[in-house]
Amino acid sequence: MNTWTSLSHLSCWGAAIVVHCAAAQELPQPAGKTVAVNGMQMYYEVHGSGRPLVLLHGFSMSGDWGWGKFLPAFSKQYQVIVPDLRGHGRSTNPSGEFTHRQSALDVYALLDHLKIERFSAMGISTGGMTLLHMATKQPDRVEAMVLIGATHYFPEQARQIMRTTTEDAHQKMREWWGFEHMSKYHFHGEQQIRQLRRQFHGFKDSYDDMNFTRPYLATIKARTLIVHGDRDEFFPVEIPVEMYQCIPQAALWIIPNGGHVPINDHHEAFVATAERFLAPPKRNP
Repeated sequence: MNTWTSLSHLSCWGAAIVVHCAAAQELPQPAGKTVAVNGMQMYYEVHGSGRPLVLLHGFSMSGDWGWGKFLPAFSKQYQVIVPDLRGHGRSTNPSGEFTHRQSALDVYALLDHLKIERFSAMGISTGGMTLLHMATKQPDRVEAMVLIGATHYFPEQARQIMRTTTEDAHQKMREWWGFEHMSKYHFHGEQQIRQLRRQFHGFKDSYDDMNFTRPYLATIKARTLIVHGDRDEFFPVEIPVEMYQCIPQAALWIIPNGGHVPINDHHEAFVATAERFLAPPKRNP
């Protein structure tokens, strides 16, 4: 695994979110808008036109970071909605807390603001876990979804990694990740990066946020494509297999030698597969 691939996998789940942002930074002009939802300011962008497709990024990432290189393809036939989740990118998080349950409520509040009722969606890691909450809270609204490197519970394998993101690891991670890269996507200074690190570390003790039982997963009505790398360092392959067995209309794509975000190394194959899956099913005459 090359250095960039390894680091990009870690970035999605927070092991590399402890690097400080530059004190003075020339920020690019934002392409989207900000709306007040649930006590926070949520930044989002809308690209293209057509049926709504919501793209949710991974933890410690942003909408642009997670989905930027996929936007040209998907915006050709969809109205693509790309938010920065609570406390990520340009979005704020005054509460200082992050749960996937609350993240789902935030995204639904954004969609209500945009007057979008039915939609399809794709989520990377935390984005996929947010979608699991969305698809169980309001099952009739999610038409189809793609879960990438997601899980329905935190296994011990992931909790061991979460425990390593302590304050003692701060200097090491600062040296590992350059601040220029992190500050390109997070715009609220070093405190934002530190807050994300603390939240990720806190997941090690979280047992009620991601705790979907088999019967609960069975309530999902959305057609669901589960995409997972067989070398995922957080969630072993048994997890996507179990979700596939429990979600009624599920399909499973295990990517050989794939890490936590395997779609980055299979860009064209992922776009083609996702587009075929998200297309409305053909009805028999």
